[in-house]
Amino acid sequence: MRIERSFFERDTLTVARELIGQTLTAVSPEGPVRGVIVETEAYLGYRDDAAHTYKGRTARTGPLFGPKGHAYVYLIYGMYCCLNISAGLEDEPDCVLIRALRPAEGLDIMAGRRRTERAEVLCSGPGKLCMAMGIGREDSGADLCSENGRIYLEYGDRPERVAATPRIGIDYAEKCRGELWRFIEEGSLWVSR
Repeated sequence: MRIERSFFERDTLTVARELIGQTLTAVSPEGPVRGVIVETEAYLGYRDDAAHTYKGRTARTGPLFGPKGHAYVYLIYGMYCCLNISAGLEDEPDCVLIRALRPAEGLDIMAGRRRTERAEVLCSGPGKLCMAMGIGREDSGADLCSENGRIYLEYGDRPERVAATPRIGIDYAEKCRGELWRFIEEGSLWVSR
């Protein structure tokens, strides 16, 4: 069953934690690829100096200022895409970064896109998972709650133990750097390194 918009219209930290165990699907002409979310990070808009929306709206961050459950895809290091999902309460430009997946379907397609046969590294980071899933900047703004969407989420089995840790790669953030806003499935071999 697809995850509906109301799932994302809640406290962003709750959404980030409860996305662990849900399934992300992307459909392309090559076929569908699916992965179970094992790692996320929450970004709390105006309240979070690591968030892209901390200082307000830009052309790039537009999807975070509309309805929740939309993709926000941006480029890092000039070459890797990252998938975020708009979340939070109304008028809060928050999002959840999908950091890692456990591949579940379409591993041959993922392996071809990533040029590796090592399943444990196919989706073990935000750039890696976007490449493996075939998600690019053209997907920014996509409604992940649409019945006809190419990218969507389905309910899965939430793990028994989810750990909260500091987020990765945000040393520039002075105010919120140490917050425990990264969530991982405890003991997962598929999280980012």
